[in-house]
Amino acid sequence: MCWTWSKPPARGYCGRYGAVTRGDCELQALNTLHLRARARGLQRVADLDTLRAALRSAGALGLPVIPLGQGSNVVLCEQLEALVLKLEMRGKTVLSEDSEQVCLRVAAGEDWHGLVVWCLDQGYYGLENLALIPGTVGAAPIQNIGAYGRELAPFVSAVHALRCADGSELLLSREDCEFGYRDSVFKHRLRDAVVITHLDLQLPRRDLPDCSYPGLQQQLVQQSGAGPATARAVFDAVVALRRAKLPDPAREHNAGSFFKNPMVDRARAEQMRRDFPALPVYPVEGAAKLSAAWLIEQAGWKGVRRDGVGVHPGHALVLVNYGADDGDRLLQLARDIQSSVAARFAIELEIEPRVYGRME
Repeated sequence: MCWTWSKPPARGYCGRYGAVTRGDCELQALNTLHLRARARGLQRVADLDTLRAALRSAGALGLPVIPLGQGSNVVLCEQLEALVLKLEMRGKTVLSEDSEQVCLRVAAGEDWHGLVVWCLDQGYYGLENLALIPGTVGAAPIQNIGAYGRELAPFVSAVHALRCADGSELLLSREDCEFGYRDSVFKHRLRDAVVITHLDLQLPRRDLPDCSYPGLQQQLVQQSGAGPATARAVFDAVVALRRAKLPDPAREHNAGSFFKNPMVDRARAEQMRRDFPALPVYPVEGAAKLSAAWLIEQAGWKGVRRDGVGVHPGHALVLVNYGADDGDRLLQLARDIQSSVAARFAIELEIEPRVYGRME
């Protein structure tokens, strides 16, 4: 037996169900950086039939397709010669469940943090370290979201998608997704070639949280002492940490972490540690991860503001739109930061959000 929950999508902006809104479609309210951008077409999508029809329309118009969830991991620049699909498909289905694990199918338009809260309330564990990450469920596998010692990848059993070219269905296993650190096949071979519709997750029913991340351990001790942690305690700690460190996009327009933490081999990491003893270095399988925030701060960028954009004073990984509303200015700041870090540390920083528009 399958159990299903669903709710209607929110309304209140440009874009109609059942028909493509063509012409000059404003996207500023649809991205968390609040950047000015317009698209040739905009379609709100709440079900698979509407999605298939939108893909046919894009083909007939000769336009590429840009799927958009909550717009929390994108940089939009000026005019987009594309059909933007605002994905609002909802629903959570329990495919199977026993005393050890549960298998869920979740629609791409569901809010990610809302899913984490719901799973915890149901006694489905594993996602608590990923609490308060902005965005939708459909966006989560694209960058293999991760935080505080955990990544999404181990919990993914399958990703469902439609091919943009013909609307045909595509089912990808975890291995097919080619997950890596903040990476997946959807950033490479399948970039802009498919629209993710559903995510299948396999979650444990046992409350065995991962508390290995040092900052998380410290927060847990502050919250509840040295006793054994629960998934609920980890969730509360992660929410507290993220709220203390990261600005709310509703008040300060941003896209979260703008740069990926660079990965280097262990020999390079040891050399960096000798040259810069204060540099945070995190061991990973066969390699090491360096703190991009530390590199940016040491290069003198933390808190810098210019031309209506800047680096957040509380977290150097966060770039903020303070009123420029211009993606070009934000990307120029990002390039200057990259050049500065490369000149001082010989480390290349990679931009994490997807960039769409004329400066892509």
